[in-house]
Amino acid sequence: MGLPFLDSSAAAHQGVWHADELGSAEAPVIGTGHAALDAQLPGGGWPVGAMTELLQTAPQDPIWPLLLPGLVQAVQARGGPVVLIGPPCEPFGASLAAHGLAPESLMWVRSDAPAARLWACEQALRCADVGAVLAWLPQARVGELRRLQLAAAQHDVLLFVCRPEAVAQSASPARLRLRIVRSAADAGQVELHILKRRGPPLAAPVMAPARSERMSALLAAARLRRKMRLQEEAGPVAADPATTVVRIDTWKKEGRHALDRLAVVA
Repeated sequence: MGLPFLDSSAAAHQGVWHADELGSAEAPVIGTGHAALDAQLPGGGWPVGAMTELLQTAPQDPIWPLLLPGLVQAVQARGGPVVLIGPPCEPFGASLAAHGLAPESLMWVRSDAPAARLWACEQALRCADVGAVLAWLPQARVGELRRLQLAAAQHDVLLFVCRPEAVAQSASPARLRLRIVRSAADAGQVELHILKRRGPPLAAPVMAPARSERMSALLAAARLRRKMRLQEEAGPVAADPATTVVRIDTWKKEGRHALDRLAVVA
């Protein structure tokens, strides 16, 4: 009996993924809200029913600006809360609400015990009312992560797991892996290094905002108010003995003029 005939035509390979191409999504996705990142992800967004692993230099590194658009969509789609498991600090509710994620849409599970965090994460994934799960699991092992990946797949839940950057070289069952690094050139940006996806490796990281535009504006206004307050507290600046004080009143007519003020000339 001869070998079976292999059809090498293009039609026969339509369902075959080539490693040098960006793969299509095997499950539904939710847009990240960042066009540059969506363009580099299979299906154009966060995978639903799969684990996305976020590797951070420090647990406090900013991830909310990156995740907020997707979390808002997940809550709107499923109607349930976003479960936070072991977050390093309390999120700023007013800022989240300004971007469409109401504080009452968050459920916070507090525990320092690794086993308790894993148990809570798996239970949240199995709850039909949960919109998304965001868990900090720095000590999770591969087998434990595989259980979470399976639970997310069985119940079609959006799952993000935050782990330290040191595990970047370790195996992971996550379908998508990102390393988040603060940009050295721009404090308002973070670098997103895609370590694992269904597609070729990226030569350069994707840039994303380290904070939202609204938060950036609030911080800029706060810095301006603080600067003005410090100037008021310091009082008028004394003239240096080496300077000459003259009056700017060249165009002064009767009464006070807008240009009737002192000038300090070096």
